[in-house]
Amino acid sequence: MLQSEAGEASQLKRTLGVWNLIALGIGAIIGAGLFVRTAAAAGEAAGAAVTISFLIAAVGCAFAGLCYAEFASMLPIAGSAYTYAYATMGELLAWIIGWALILEYALGAATVSIAWSEYLNNLLGHRIPYEWCHSPFESAMVNGQLVHGVINLPALVILGLLTLLLIRGTQGSAIVNLIMVIVKVAIVIAFIAIGWRFIDGANHTPYLIDPNTPPIQLPNGKEYSYAPAFHHGWLGVLRGAGIVFFAFIGFDAVSTAAQEAKNPKRDMPIGILVSLLICTVLYVLFAHVLTGVAPFTEFMTGGREASVTYAVKNHMPGYEWLGDSINIAILAGFSSVILVMLMGQSRVFFTMSKDGLLPKVFSDVHPRYHTPYKSNIILLVFVGLFAAFVPGSLAGDLTSVGTLFAFVLVSAGVLIMRRTEPDIHRPFKTPLVPLVPILGMIVCTVMIFSLDKDTLYTAALWLVLGLVLYFSYSIRHSRIRSSHLD
Repeated sequence: MLQSEAGEASQLKRTLGVWNLIALGIGAIIGAGLFVRTAAAAGEAAGAAVTISFLIAAVGCAFAGLCYAEFASMLPIAGSAYTYAYATMGELLAWIIGWALILEYALGAATVSIAWSEYLNNLLGHRIPYEWCHSPFESAMVNGQLVHGVINLPALVILGLLTLLLIRGTQGSAIVNLIMVIVKVAIVIAFIAIGWRFIDGANHTPYLIDPNTPPIQLPNGKEYSYAPAFHHGWLGVLRGAGIVFFAFIGFDAVSTAAQEAKNPKRDMPIGILVSLLICTVLYVLFAHVLTGVAPFTEFMTGGREASVTYAVKNHMPGYEWLGDSINIAILAGFSSVILVMLMGQSRVFFTMSKDGLLPKVFSDVHPRYHTPYKSNIILLVFVGLFAAFVPGSLAGDLTSVGTLFAFVLVSAGVLIMRRTEPDIHRPFKTPLVPLVPILGMIVCTVMIFSLDKDTLYTAALWLVLGLVLYFSYSIRHSRIRSSHLD
């Protein structure tokens, strides 16, 4: 079965100790989400209570992470949650989760590239015309005139450059990755330490958004109301958790290292939970400072883009240099995140293609560079269309939906596997089964349905499209079905 396919992977040297796993988790977690989605969640739904939103999202990640770790210790094969679903819930559900992972990786790359464009334009003093760095669905008042976006060219350019790197097989060295981790953590700590003295207590009062908060005049001239249920109060905090969940994407990288952990039974839960705990503490402090330095309503207007730099330059006099430093470091950090997401998506496509669920073109390898170059090119077209023509807020929320759905199915998979394969060797076991998987499913499902209706409708449409493709192509080319016929 799948464990036999994992034979080579299971021979990996067990060299990673608990501190290696914690460092891996912190490096994977802290990324684009913190610098982009924090302000979005605060401005749209949670206000200063976005700190509580982070805590809720972290709890959901902790439950799902422990379930990921059990699967990763049994099935060290490329394909992430898709592979786990394939092993436990059958081909159809595996297809559905693989299709959902496109929302996580591909749209995640699109979301980060859009954020990359925002911070680049901020660094350049907004010299890139609005219409050439925004989607056609976005508009704003520029010099007293309403301007509509045409295409987000900077986002498209960075995606193209990084795709070329992937095709050539260029990989960042461990030293470069370590430097990036240090830089990212240093930015967060510097902003917290320096920004703390600029916190205005009035910005944290009230802590939860009041439903009677006056509507906000958006840059495009429209109004944003806080009257709807998920735009204020505790339901707003819950919606905020669904929005900032994007900031935790990547923690499952710890679970994929289960076969290289010296003592997975002890070190895996410590690596996952401690890295999540450290990042959550940093996130809560970061959000506390950000919403204390600038009123949450400003993140719907002038601070809607490149919000961290906006807060520094407009509310932290004397530290303008910090804003430019943050810009440069964030651009570098975003680039590495996009690279990892594009690589992760190509791996999922590669595995699904090997299973016959996608055309062979997705698993064709370059004769010289030994990379799935055709898949990379197709992925560039797909991700590029989203990055160029879809607003970052919609792409980000769709990424959260896809990831949360994957977490729900992985949690369910642990329950199923415990019943169908009770005697299989598990180097790491999820504790407190069935409680932990059930809580993981509940928390993640609630966060999914807290997101706005447009996002849910789009995700449902995406699911329907995937099912049409499965029943029209995949089911007829499935490797497992072909072997049964033989």
